[in-house]
Amino acid sequence: MTRPWLLGFGVVLTMLAGFIDALGFIRLGGFYTSFMSGNTTQFAVALGRGDGLHAVLPALLIAAFLTGAVTGGAIAALTPARWVTPAVLAYETVTVTAALAVAVEDVHIGTASLFLALAMGGQNAVLAHVQGFRAGTTFITGALFSFGQKAALALAGRAPRFGWFGDAAVWTALLIGAVAGTLAHTHLGVAALAIPAAVAGTLCLGAGLIILANRPAAGRAR
Repeated sequence: MTRPWLLGFGVVLTMLAGFIDALGFIRLGGFYTSFMSGNTTQFAVALGRGDGLHAVLPALLIAAFLTGAVTGGAIAALTPARWVTPAVLAYETVTVTAALAVAVEDVHIGTASLFLALAMGGQNAVLAHVQGFRAGTTFITGALFSFGQKAALALAGRAPRFGWFGDAAVWTALLIGAVAGTLAHTHLGVAALAIPAAVAGTLCLGAGLIILANRPAAGRAR
């Protein structure tokens, strides 16, 4: 896939992360499915208070996210470079769909959230090979800092005037996704998980079709 396609996919995936994180936050009462810094703080506070019971869920979410990151990284490492994006997106589609199936069956929502954390950990591997771009990951604090830093440099005349736009777009994508997730949960409840499952599946299919469509040109170039 070409860089413009990858960047476009990254923005959509960032919105997807915001959507899923909002659902997890609402259903779990203040825990996250992609924001592991927040979960780490929750885990540490529970430990500091000697409240082992309330330390369990954030610990499990962190472990699930890490497992997803390892799995996504392994898929990316073992898959031919041009097929990394659809391969990791296929993994994400499966895990989000599993979360939906578990939630619809009225199993404890914490179980479904673990599948979402797996998906979010894996999603970070989709664009890991695209240098200098943060979209498609769950590291939005870094994008927000980069936005401020580049804006300051632009105001000082030491960087391109609109060099901050990409990072601002990434943060805005997460915001829009989280708002959409909140609204979807209000109207659909846990069934709202069908939306990110469908989006991830569509992106996976689209990425595969783009790669196949560009294959003859690549063959002539070789």
